[in-house]
Amino acid sequence: PGSRGPVHLARLHAEQGLGDTLQFCRFAQALAARGARVLLEVQAPLLVLLAQLPGVHGLIARGQSLPAFDLHCPLLSVPLALGLTLENMPPAQTYLQAEAALARTWAEKIDDGSILRVGLVWSGRPEHKNDHNRSIPLAEFQQILRPDQRYHCLQKEFRSADLQTLTTRSDIAVWDTQLNSFSDTAALIASMDLVVSVDTSVAHLAAAMGKPVWLLLPFS
Repeated sequence: PGSRGPVHLARLHAEQGLGDTLQFCRFAQALAARGARVLLEVQAPLLVLLAQLPGVHGLIARGQSLPAFDLHCPLLSVPLALGLTLENMPPAQTYLQAEAALARTWAEKIDDGSILRVGLVWSGRPEHKNDHNRSIPLAEFQQILRPDQRYHCLQKEFRSADLQTLTTRSDIAVWDTQLNSFSDTAALIASMDLVVSVDTSVAHLAAAMGKPVWLLLPFS
């Protein structure tokens, strides 16, 4: 800040993928608790979903004109900038939620009674540089599925081989054409009892909503 005096506006800006933004946006609240007004600059597809994020004074899409600000920090560096460690890290709590009316609409669509509802994501974007270590062919992924549960696909993109496998699975509901935004995805997640996912933005979104998530990571 130099000699400009007390900090009035701190710009936190997304720097990596959508999932990273969803995971680290919660630290806006920690910064606001220290007296800053937080301007959060994120990818445009996340604007509506993050509109009610606690601790955010203003929200702006990446690439739009910025107002004057006193400090700035990439989102993934905020814990370091705040001096947070495993010992003093604020406990993770639910900090994102689906829009109530939209969640009710989706709940009516998937009325499965009392059967366990499990949201699934077995692959991410093919162009991801580590996709070969992240995504799982549905033909292999389906080995973990059980007949006493109802599955809902939370992803929008499919490989051709996966589409062929899907034709043999009447127990997996596919909603890709109706998931028009992250708000729709959040509303669908709201009706899930569990989410099983590879490392994609959907996993981070579900966890931010307080849903139990089983995260599939490659062996390292």
